[in-house]
Amino acid sequence: MTNEEVVRRERLTSILAQGIDAYPAGSNRTHTTSDALGAFDDLLASQRAVTISGRIIAMRHIGALSFLRVLDGTGAMQVVLRKDDLGEAYTFLVDHLDVGDIIEVSGVAYVTKTGEKSILAQSATMLAKALQPLPEKWNGLQDIEIRYRHRELDLISNPEVRDRLVMRSKFIASMRRFLDDSGYLEVETPILQSIPGGASARPFTTHHNALDADFYLRIATELSLKRLVVGGMEKVYEIGRCFRNEGIDYSHNPEFTMLELYCAYAKKEEFISFNEEILRHALRGATGSTVATIDGTMVDFGTSFPRITFRESIMNACGIDIDTLKTEKDIESAAKAQKLAIDFTGCIGVGEYLDALYKKTGRAAISTPTWVFDYPVELKPLARQNPEDPSKSACAQLVILGAEIVNMYYFELNNPVDQRSRFEAQEALREQGSEEAQYLDEDFLSALEHGMPPTSGVGIGIDRLIAFLTGAPNLKEVIAFPTLKPERHE
Repeated sequence: MTNEEVVRRERLTSILAQGIDAYPAGSNRTHTTSDALGAFDDLLASQRAVTISGRIIAMRHIGALSFLRVLDGTGAMQVVLRKDDLGEAYTFLVDHLDVGDIIEVSGVAYVTKTGEKSILAQSATMLAKALQPLPEKWNGLQDIEIRYRHRELDLISNPEVRDRLVMRSKFIASMRRFLDDSGYLEVETPILQSIPGGASARPFTTHHNALDADFYLRIATELSLKRLVVGGMEKVYEIGRCFRNEGIDYSHNPEFTMLELYCAYAKKEEFISFNEEILRHALRGATGSTVATIDGTMVDFGTSFPRITFRESIMNACGIDIDTLKTEKDIESAAKAQKLAIDFTGCIGVGEYLDALYKKTGRAAISTPTWVFDYPVELKPLARQNPEDPSKSACAQLVILGAEIVNMYYFELNNPVDQRSRFEAQEALREQGSEEAQYLDEDFLSALEHGMPPTSGVGIGIDRLIAFLTGAPNLKEVIAFPTLKPERHE
């Protein structure tokens, strides 16, 4: 324990010894700091008493005057304490207050000699005592590990962190309103699943003691939502957490937030336009504009995005024509011929090889928002074949700055025989050692065998999208509590 922490604890002990409650149950706040500043001229003219509450983030004493900077959830403003106004209470406050304490101040609007809008205190009450000091005021909290591990301190020290999280909340709320108004029904699907499905990814496992059964944390909500479509719920969606037991880097976190929605009887072009409208509406609701600055480039979500095929993206980036490659060896040889440093270790099957090639070339070369169409059918076991080219799937992904943000199947696979065949192919890959190949799900197949109408579906990675829209360098900046390696406490 530092000397400062010892002093803070002694001050709290002194307060309690005097019979003063430093942790009252309620508050009498009448204004937030932004409300008080917004109505400051009227408050100054009327001298009507106001009460604000917040955390002291700065404090200085000059003779019989003290100047406090008080921060709440809307901003900060100055509070002035005068001994002439507060009497003995002034001495008590000066002796016992520390930066970091939470106080409530009642007073009137006041302008200092330097012209700063302030509240001149008529009374002040301590609401909570901070026994540990805040990060150093001027430099803020800079240590990356501490910032993510102690997000509460990060929020106090770095306003831009709060702004990103607020923007995220507004974006999701706006997205949800738009879908509700468009006739979609929000549902909740299981997180604990006996079979992980809906994506190609490595799952987390857990054990249920009462059932004596192993379960997986869901990697996607897709299969459960499709079963609801089979049951007659023609427009459904879920905004929820998914979990994938994979690497952690600037664009991946083991738990993340996804929007998945499904619509029966949708038309291809209408569905693509609808998904662009989801992003447009959500961005406007969160920021008031459809224009965002992404990596220094102004991007207008108010217009349709350009389109390119999976094959074209790779050809443009490295000159390889994937339509001429039939085997894993062909793909590896083509990459070596182009002197591409691609590690195919762990890839099993043509689909995984093509995916590795695409991520390092075609996808990495895309900066501005672009729809990528016609992924090889091996990569999309849950999408229908493209009617014009059966080797390609009826899907598209929106790519921004080399990362997939929106994954759309404008024709979902609803043929149960074809679906079983693809699941069996995935099972074969798993038996060869693939950790990301999908499992054969008999319950889902049974649902399809009862008939699923023509359906379109989409998944949107909320974390990645917000990171791009706010200029965050990695996902940890837009997730309130990102996954970190546990600390070891000796």
